[in-house]
Amino acid sequence: MKRKLLCGLLAALTLTCATVKAAPSRVVPVQVDGTVLSQGVNYLQSGVTYVPLRGLLDAFGGWSVWWDSSRKVAAAASGSQSVTANPSRNTVTVNGRTYSGKVFVERGRTYIPLRTLATALGGSVAWDPQLGGAAVTSPGADHNAMDLYWLSRIISAESRGENMTGQIAVGNVVLNRVAAKEFPNTIPAVIFDRKHDVQFTPVSNGTVYLPPTAKSVEAAKRVLNGENTAGKALYFYAPALSQGTWINANRAYLKTIGCHRFYL
Repeated sequence: MKRKLLCGLLAALTLTCATVKAAPSRVVPVQVDGTVLSQGVNYLQSGVTYVPLRGLLDAFGGWSVWWDSSRKVAAAASGSQSVTANPSRNTVTVNGRTYSGKVFVERGRTYIPLRTLATALGGSVAWDPQLGGAAVTSPGADHNAMDLYWLSRIISAESRGENMTGQIAVGNVVLNRVAAKEFPNTIPAVIFDRKHDVQFTPVSNGTVYLPPTAKSVEAAKRVLNGENTAGKALYFYAPALSQGTWINANRAYLKTIGCHRFYL
C-alpha cells in the first residue's frame, strides 16, 4: 500500500515538473533617444524587457564595458559611475546599490532588466504600443525618446523633400494639436489619432514607420526646442497630392511653405 502511494506521488511530481515551463519570451524592439538598439536582440518575458548591457550603455554614451573573468561578471564604468551584472546571483549593482533581477548570458552578451538599469542611472523607460517595444530616454537627454522617435518620423514621411523651414512647420502642426483641446494631448496620440479617420497619410500607407532622415531628426529636435515656422496652424496639405477639399471649406488659410499649405 505504501509502495503504491509512493509511486503515485512520484508520478504526480513528474507530471507536474513536466508541465511547468518557463514563461515564454519574445523579441521586441527597444529605442534609446529615438534610435533603435542594433546590438543583439531584446526580449520581453513576464512583463520585463531584457537588453544587452553593452548595447544599452553604448547608446547612453561614455561607458566602457567589459567581462571580468575573475569574478565572472559583466562590468562597466563611466567616470565615477559603475555597473556590475552578476549572472550567477541574478543581481545588477549600480553605483554600489544592488538590485535583484534576472541576468543571463546569451551568445557572448550579458542581458539585464532594462528598466532596472535605466532608471537606476537616472533615465526613464516607457512602453510604446505603436513601436511594440520600449522607449528609453537616457540620463540627461534633452527630449523624451518617444516624442523624438515619432515626431522625427512623421516629419520625414510628410516632408523629407522640404527645406528645414518646411519640415519644422510640419512638426509645429503636431505640437499645436497636442496643445489644442480638440486633439489628443501627446505627440504619438496626435500622430496616430483616428477619431475622425486617419489624420496623417503616412500612418495609413505605413511610411511613418520608416527610419527618418538626419535632417528630419534635426527638425524634430528644433521643434521640441521651441522653434516655430507655422504659427498656430493645425492643418496642412500638399496640393500636388491632395485637393484638400475639407480643409479649404472649413479652415482659415494661413500660409504656404514649400509644397504645403497651412491652415488654422
